[in-house]
Parts: sequence; structure tokens; C-alpha cells
Amino acid sequence: MNSVSAEEADINDRTDWEGEETAVYEPERCDNPSTWVSITSKKNYHVPSWWNGTKYKDGPGGTMSVSVTKSGTITAEMTVGAESELKAVVAKAKVSVSAKVGGSVSVTTGHTYTHEISKNKYGHLQYGSWGYKVSWTKYRSTGNGCGGIKIASGKATLPSSETGWKYWETAS
Repeated sequence: MNSVSAEEADINDRTDWEGEETAVYEPERCDNPSTWVSITSKKNYHVPSWWNGTKYKDGPGGTMSVSVTKSGTITAEMTVGAESELKAVVAKAKVSVSAKVGGSVSVTTGHTYTHEISKNKYGHLQYGSWGYKVSWTKYRSTGNGCGGIKIASGKATLPSSETGWKYWETAS
């Protein structure tokens, strides 16, 4: 049986891509600026594009073949905080999570994808970015060296520069 590493696998065949949330190690900082953001956890997440022509359903059974030629932008989202905090979260995630993370990613694509649908099932395809959901915390310096006071926290959905189709099946 051949084993294929995640780096070698087709970008669209990412089984269990949206797995468990994992902690991100942040060393203690003693030369803190007055405020800073830490990324406390990350989870792989397919960030869907919501413009027309990027989500399909077909079946039951058979073969789905879809093609998209679209342009658009997928942007980061945050549950709490100002735009400046989102920028700080994105900057920190570039270092702590992946250099591929960004505040937005522009997509112009002509991508075709084909997938067999299981008998009596409906296949779904959604175009988007293979990004991350992160948890973040913003701190303010205590003024006495190491450590800080938590002043804000939240979650953000961050697209990456990797885009493609996510496939799943349902009974109806």
C-alpha cells in the first residue's frame, strides 16, 4: 500500500483537514512592546468563498465535475476586536501558525474538479481557501519586565494562499 504525505497529496483530497484544534507555543516575552497579540491555538479550516458559482450539489450517485472561473477576495474574520487587532492577529499568525496566512487572498481561477459520488448519496463541492481558525489574546505590558495583562481575546478565521475544492457527501 502506498503512503502519501500531506505535502504530496492532492490539495483537494485532504481527508479530515478540519481536525482538532491544537495549541500554539508562545514563549514568554520580557522585552514586550506596550501591547502585543499571541496566537493561542489553531485549527485547519476550509474558508468557503461565498460568491455565486462556487458551491454545488449533485446526485444521488454518479460523478460530479465542476469548473470555476471566478475572481474574488476571501478575507479574514474576527469575532471580537477592531481592525487594528485583526492586523496584529494576522501578523502574529504569519510567525506562529504559517507564513502562508494573510488578511485576505485574491482568487482568480479556472479550476476544474471531478469526484465520484457514492451510490444513493449527494455530493457537495465548495470552493475556498485552505486556511485556519485561530484563537488569539491581546496583552498590555505590566511595566515590570516579563508578562502582561490580558485586554482582549477572540477567534479569527484566516484564509491562506492555498485554494481549492472541498468535497463532502450527505444522504439528501
